[in-house]
Amino acid sequence: MLRFTKMHGLGNDFVVIDGVRQDVQLDAECVRRLADRHFGVGCDQLLLVEPARSADTDFRYRIFNADGGEVEQCGNGARCFARFVRDQGLTDKSAIRVETAGGVIVLHVGDDGDVCVDMGVPQLEPALIPFLAPQRAAAYTLEHDGVDYRIGAVSMGNPHCVLRVDAVDTAPVATLGPALEHHPRFPARVNVGFMQVLARDHIRLRVFERGAGETLACGTGACAAVVAGRLQGWLDAQVRVELPGGTLRIDWAGEASPVLMTGPATRVFEGSIVL
Repeated sequence: MLRFTKMHGLGNDFVVIDGVRQDVQLDAECVRRLADRHFGVGCDQLLLVEPARSADTDFRYRIFNADGGEVEQCGNGARCFARFVRDQGLTDKSAIRVETAGGVIVLHVGDDGDVCVDMGVPQLEPALIPFLAPQRAAAYTLEHDGVDYRIGAVSMGNPHCVLRVDAVDTAPVATLGPALEHHPRFPARVNVGFMQVLARDHIRLRVFERGAGETLACGTGACAAVVAGRLQGWLDAQVRVELPGGTLRIDWAGEASPVLMTGPATRVFEGSIVL
């Protein structure tokens, strides 16, 4: 019997599991079963809270996509993680240091319930995204099916490819998203963002997430889109990112500065399931 909490960040939904107070043994098949919306609980990602492995962090945060694969980072999940550990009484800190596979992040819980996540400094060197390119650039040309696409490539602890489009409503997310996810120049696959610039401080965004498909919101995708837009001269330091599930605020001062993401996290229900 496994206890869990269902949460969402702007409609990007999660099964969150306390691995501090209960013994949790998950494999890819268990994750897929829990994530299944017909035969399980249903979620875009499963989040596992584990005890810290080092003295300078409060918890370890693990993320599994609906296909069972473990990934490095999830921004909307990070906000839900912060709310979860506070709601469950696992910590009373307002600033929480968390170890992820993509590095340490800091979560700040505000009095209004919103969570600001210090997502760290974006990685722009191609080899570390990872992305196959001879040298770093603000934008790259990516060829697919005879068409050249201008993209930004950024890692926010996980790899992102960002394309600017005229309108997200008509963007080919369902077809181009999965094609670019598996593009050979992204050896670890990639999350694909489709960004419409409305103003220097306002964008619309849809994201096809690696291993999950299109989601209602993607926190790391919002961060990556603002970084890519800033590097190409389109955006200011503070940007309102409008996603299908709601709005995030992203702040990035520029080179060598961390990206700050602010938005809500919502608990839906708690339950138990026999694996």
